[in-house]
Amino acid sequence: MVTALRPRWKLCEVLPVVGMAKSSYEYARSAQARGETEEHTAARRAVIEAFEASGGTYGYRRIYARVNADVEDGEAIGEWTVRSIMEEENLVARAAKKKRRYSSYEGEISEAPPNLLRDDRGKHHFRANKPNELWITDVTEFRIPAGKVYLSPIVDCFDGMPLSWSISTSPDAEMANSSLLGACEWLGEGDHPKIHSDRGCHYRWPEWIRICDENGLVRSMSRKGCSPDNARCEGYFGRLKIEFFHGCDWAGVTIEEFMGMLDAYLRWYRDVRIKGDLDYRSPMQYRRDLGLAA
Repeated sequence: MVTALRPRWKLCEVLPVVGMAKSSYEYARSAQARGETEEHTAARRAVIEAFEASGGTYGYRRIYARVNADVEDGEAIGEWTVRSIMEEENLVARAAKKKRRYSSYEGEISEAPPNLLRDDRGKHHFRANKPNELWITDVTEFRIPAGKVYLSPIVDCFDGMPLSWSISTSPDAEMANSSLLGACEWLGEGDHPKIHSDRGCHYRWPEWIRICDENGLVRSMSRKGCSPDNARCEGYFGRLKIEFFHGCDWAGVTIEEFMGMLDAYLRWYRDVRIKGDLDYRSPMQYRRDLGLAA
């Protein structure tokens, strides 16, 4: 009908009258040109909207889970349909870029605890059967034209949930200690998690050790210069930078704006972003469903 009226009226005049968005009209017109059915057009729109809502971070598995989250079995969009639509629309999730890793190592400034996550055969164990059983932490650096920003999170290996984080322009003791204190607020009676880190100076200063001792945390530390010993945290940073940082133009963004955007992403990661190993639920929703969070 809109197409039939276009010779007499402008598109911007017709669409408000019929209650149709311009994007919906273009979808329908393109679908007609391709000979698509109404159902396939709706599926294409749903896939594109789910991809855009994720900020371009979801691959086909999570898009498939997202578009079928609230539909009846007979109305579900097939996995191969999702994959073909993403290929046709060039919807590609962000990929990793190799960057020089920030290091906070300043030598053996205090006695290092053993690596409690590595068994006698050299295998690492990053899994946890319940919350507050195993925490991991590290510091990562972001370089933007306006300067450098550092992130120090505490991540629970039970579900990959960032319990607490600190964002700063200085990778100092206050940043690391504040994130640890924030995570300790999640502790329940009888909780004594292992807290695993690399050999960075942040985790060897007296204040960090005091916080661990006072809260019953068991310290564990990677071997010197061995990033696989903290692979779980390295993987967390890799995913974060793929989804939030790499491929974005940060020119004109101030340090304060960047820190606010990073904090918003971390809250989205905790509360909204779905994970395949959690049955396509966010860490917070997963805990709510298990009765572990309000």
